[in-house]
Amino acid sequence: MELGSATPQAADLIKDTTTANFMKDVIEESRTSLVIVDFWANWCGPCKQLAPVLEKVVKSYGGKVRLVKLDTDAHPSIAAQLRVQSLPTVYAFRDGRPLDGFVGVQPESMLRQFIDRLLGDDAALDAGPSVADILAAAEEAFDAGDLQGAAEAYSAVLQEDKTNVDALAGVARCYLKSGDVERAEQMLSLVPPDKEGAGPVQAVKAAIALAAKAAGASETAALEAKLEKDPADHQARYDLAVALAATGHKGEALEHLLTIVRRDRKWNEEAARKQLVELFEVWGPKDEFTVDGRKRLSSILFA
Repeated sequence: MELGSATPQAADLIKDTTTANFMKDVIEESRTSLVIVDFWANWCGPCKQLAPVLEKVVKSYGGKVRLVKLDTDAHPSIAAQLRVQSLPTVYAFRDGRPLDGFVGVQPESMLRQFIDRLLGDDAALDAGPSVADILAAAEEAFDAGDLQGAAEAYSAVLQEDKTNVDALAGVARCYLKSGDVERAEQMLSLVPPDKEGAGPVQAVKAAIALAAKAAGASETAALEAKLEKDPADHQARYDLAVALAATGHKGEALEHLLTIVRRDRKWNEEAARKQLVELFEVWGPKDEFTVDGRKRLSSILFA
């Protein structure tokens, strides 16, 4: 390949068009590159001032932008469709449609700013969504119950960064939510040692611990029966709270644990308080039950 053969020739970068060729020269070309259209007329003095500066600027971008010129006297229909009322008028096309434009003569610096901004938009589109955007989308999918969609989004992040803590913890949460504790633990084992203390990781670990406790608890009906017979049975109330929390009954679990703390905060080495702290970690700092629970726990402890 000859040096510079990949760069379009000046004849390709700058051309005159007609009504018949406008679709090919502008609309179709704009699907692969930025196309600047200069609407001009031979009688227009400002058009003759703008043209050489515009051509110079377009050439300087090395093929990233193309210039198409349309004589509105010879081909008035296109200008009429686009409501061109003054000359010179310049429109920028991308993806088959006009994006932006200006009227009148502009200095070279303004022309460069105009093109730079539009090329910057192209770069942003080409870059695609950011990691933060993908993680946010994954979180939304998880909250909506779309575990498959959430897992795919988290996995997309991991393809770019295998040590991303939020993504690793996110996939683990998906496995845990589906009932696969073993695979959730396997995902957490991939977290680098220096990141094991990260909030998302600790939250999943707390959730796994909660699931294990719930598995060891009795049926909620049996626990409720024991508690009804003896409201002072803190162990039954604690086990019931854990079972309720594991099945998503946050409010009821919160009430039972707060009741234990209120009645005997030292019971079983402050087990109820410690379990509340674990639940707050699992639910996250913005969860309404976390916010309410922390306030109520503090009021009890510091009363």
